[in-house]
Amino acid sequence: MKFGPVFQGKRFAVLGLGKAGLPAAHALRAMGAEVYAWDDSEASRVAALDFPLQMPREIGLPLDALVLSPGIPHLLPVPHPEAVWAWACNIPILTDAELLFRAVRACASKARFAGITGTNGKSTTTALLAHILRSAGVPCAAGANLGPAALALPLLPDDGVYVLEMSSYMLERLETLRFDVAALLNLSLDHIDRHGNMAGYARAKREIFARQDFSCTAVIGMDDAGARDIAGWLATQPARAVRIFGAAFDTHGAAALPGEHNAQNAAAAAAMARALGVAEDKIIAGVMTYPGLPHRQSEIGNLGGIRFINDSKATNADAAARAMGCYDRFVWIAGGIAKAGGIESLAPLFPRIVKAFLIGRDGAAFAETLTAHGVATDVAGTLDGAVRQAFVHARATGTKIVLFSPAAASFDQFKSFEDRGEHFVTLVREAA
Repeated sequence: MKFGPVFQGKRFAVLGLGKAGLPAAHALRAMGAEVYAWDDSEASRVAALDFPLQMPREIGLPLDALVLSPGIPHLLPVPHPEAVWAWACNIPILTDAELLFRAVRACASKARFAGITGTNGKSTTTALLAHILRSAGVPCAAGANLGPAALALPLLPDDGVYVLEMSSYMLERLETLRFDVAALLNLSLDHIDRHGNMAGYARAKREIFARQDFSCTAVIGMDDAGARDIAGWLATQPARAVRIFGAAFDTHGAAALPGEHNAQNAAAAAAMARALGVAEDKIIAGVMTYPGLPHRQSEIGNLGGIRFINDSKATNADAAARAMGCYDRFVWIAGGIAKAGGIESLAPLFPRIVKAFLIGRDGAAFAETLTAHGVATDVAGTLDGAVRQAFVHARATGTKIVLFSPAAASFDQFKSFEDRGEHFVTLVREAA
């Protein structure tokens, strides 16, 4: 099924021509819209030469929406000048998931929407739910913050399900999208520069449940104070609430879902699948056959009995804790651009670290924290050096695990956590 000209007569400005923006521009044009494109990077503009390349304020009114890529701020820490102009002109600033929803409904498809958010675990839960649905024979398409951009997804029939991973950056740019089934897995300190404070971050995350009615299901984790606060608010809302406490799903035998955190992810995915009408036996079969995600606790090599674990997706301390808790003894590679609070919260797990090799902008700061807790460290600087040194040290100490779980963002040395993870994979394979 393909979308028709549902946006005929509409005019959109797309700002930011990366993973989300460029596919959005192509999709909107295919749906009949008049589309203008812009990126502050000349190199990115080269990929969009078949569009009129103009900054939004140069286009002229009326303009139906500014489609702003998630990574570009419209409020904090410093709003992009074009976003400031759009607000002043009362032009909606939207994410492409909002426009996908409008396009689906304009095509008269009754396909349902499932949305997943949370500080950690949302990619695994998104991919797992999509796998359960496909295994059960339900037409589905997964994307948004994970995988394809939302507007790159196909038109689904009435019995189809869109499974969308939603970041806080995306959630604050919705107007009409209603998730038939929505999940907030957890809530911990993250993205404070973008949302101002924890209250602002929680407000953005709570948008996953906005506009739900009595026909909808809201799934919420109950293992942290932030999520529990939102669960209290949910009790005043019309959607049916499903509360997830601890490791509520037995993932024993599911090789791609190690640890209690993945049992929680599986519990959330199972609750969503039940709300979407999937039978229990098919849910269990889907969980057990789930193949896992790249860069999320995946074993990518075994060199002389030493297992190398790629957990590049761990861009904050809370995410790294989930991987570290799965291994009793390991050599740790970490570092990059630290989030608020650094790695101090990981102190209860420090006794498991045989030695840490630190990289990136805040590697030295991580080393200070670890040294203060009696952990042996070495500031390697680069991932290349860290992998070499970690391998040597693991052999010398009889350590069977080298865990790459950075607990930090990647943008100081890499384009993305995916780029960082792929480089780690390459280095391990070269060492074989």
